[in-house]
Amino acid sequence: MPTLQAWLQLAVFLALLLALAWPLGLWLAAVADGRLPRWLKPIVAVERAVYRLAGVDPDESTSWHRYAFAVVAFNVIGVIAVYALQRLQGVLPLNPQAMAGVEAGSSFNTAVSFVTNTNWQGYGGESTMSYLTQMLALTVQNFFSAATGIAVVWALIRGFVARSSGTVGNFWVDLTRSTLYVLLPLSVVFAVFLVGQGAIQNFDAYKDATTLEVNAYQAPKNGPDGQPLKDAKGNPVMEDLKAPTQSIAMGPIASQEAIKMLGTNGGGPFNVNSAHPFENPTPLSNFVQMLSIFLIPAGLVFGFGRMAGDMRQGWAVLAAMTLMFVVMVAIVAPAEQAGNPLLTPLGVDQTAGALQPGGNMEGKEARFGIAASTLFAAITTAASCGAVNAMHDSFMPLGGAVPLVLIQLGEVVFGGVGSGLYGMLVFAILTVFIAGLMIGRTLEYLGKKIESYDMKMVAVAILATPILVLAGTAIAVGADAGRAGIANPGAHGFSEILYAFSSAANNNGSAFAGLSANTTFYNVMLAIAMWFGRFAVIVPVLAVAGSLAAKKRLPVTAGTLPTHGPLFVLLLIGTVILVGLLNYVPALALGPVVEHFMLFSGK
Repeated sequence: MPTLQAWLQLAVFLALLLALAWPLGLWLAAVADGRLPRWLKPIVAVERAVYRLAGVDPDESTSWHRYAFAVVAFNVIGVIAVYALQRLQGVLPLNPQAMAGVEAGSSFNTAVSFVTNTNWQGYGGESTMSYLTQMLALTVQNFFSAATGIAVVWALIRGFVARSSGTVGNFWVDLTRSTLYVLLPLSVVFAVFLVGQGAIQNFDAYKDATTLEVNAYQAPKNGPDGQPLKDAKGNPVMEDLKAPTQSIAMGPIASQEAIKMLGTNGGGPFNVNSAHPFENPTPLSNFVQMLSIFLIPAGLVFGFGRMAGDMRQGWAVLAAMTLMFVVMVAIVAPAEQAGNPLLTPLGVDQTAGALQPGGNMEGKEARFGIAASTLFAAITTAASCGAVNAMHDSFMPLGGAVPLVLIQLGEVVFGGVGSGLYGMLVFAILTVFIAGLMIGRTLEYLGKKIESYDMKMVAVAILATPILVLAGTAIAVGADAGRAGIANPGAHGFSEILYAFSSAANNNGSAFAGLSANTTFYNVMLAIAMWFGRFAVIVPVLAVAGSLAAKKRLPVTAGTLPTHGPLFVLLLIGTVILVGLLNYVPALALGPVVEHFMLFSGK
């Protein structure tokens, strides 16, 4: 079991999250309904001016078809803009390191990645992207992708609360308001906090520092194709290198870090992400970053209860999310604290306690330790964030399985900004439908009857990502180009590929690492998974929103299934686990499960 420190940390985290998410949820509901306080009149005037310039009628509510078209069209334009900025960064300003334009395949993958809120990074941020690209392309999309998720969940909630309206809102208004009144002010406050903790925020050129000792090290040697060379036994070929100096990267870090966390984006300006002291300077900043990842997803749950007119509905969804999250933390923490059985000291009984003195610290930042690293890993993969402060590739097999499973659940355990809640509400609709099958009648959720069309769209939304993950993994392990990127053969190498496609299709963005993914094959395959993993879910969700909005809201009767009590919470959890995870069980058995048994059998 987790140590007392781990339990106390989790308890404090959940208590603070609840205290902060409640008022934020009320504010999110007010923003969604346009109930803004009078003291915001100057900002509202600016908002209205933007609508006039864009030719948008803020008082118009549209059908789900028009809403979905606006969502997809806006994000297609975003892909084009981010791609162009990367390709042209060599001739654009704010590039003190004179970085060249990014290669076409990587540019395409990154553009799709940041637009879909995935933020998968097949490149090293400090060695690839200029300051202008980091700010104008990546950070801007951090805002817009998060705002898109909030807009979609607002549209779905309106579908539940509408009374035969047939409209779900105005995407342009939802996008603007969620950015202007939620994401932007929270990011400013958080960025200032990070600077106070030691995160940097400047436009300086990189600093070269002469080290006290020449650093001699070994690194895998790559061939002309950029892939790691291997010897006759399949092991990486290493080369001896020396580094008498160290280049210290600068840049506008705190501003990107703030929305990276609050928007559950995860793509950082540094290759080592939130393990870097310029991104995550102190244990306090680490704890607050974990809070920021869950803050808006948890707030949206309370906002859902407020907009639905029944806060008990929000509490039920929150209870399901929290129970699954706590169980996952209770698995990953002891797996890492026990450590590697092959490193047990001679004469120590493995059943008596820790297998490895100090636990498994490989790949973890010493400033944070095992408890904070494992909690961070669970949070960032329960949400669709993908930020990391430890190397998931170095986790024990069961420890590494927890982030993988949290992603494969559909990232509905709090989940991404907006996407987590609309994903969980899709499972709630499915739960109601299954309960109706058990008693032989059509049931309703929040007063809206769940019918065949709704279930068809729910099925598409739920099955889209498993198809992308499993098909992509199968193609990768069967293709020479896919296998060429594996640095670790066997079950662990399979886990790396499975994790990559799970992360991409579920729009998480974290990686097991160890997989050389910045190749034409993986750039294209993962981009396809990211795009359809985002919009093959959003469009059916909006279709459900439109269908529900057009229906009459039925009164509560003796035959109505209560969707706010413990029974429904347990049914919802069971549906998420059985339907969301069952698709992946055979693949998990080939990866982390078999690796666990091999490790503990001494193989």
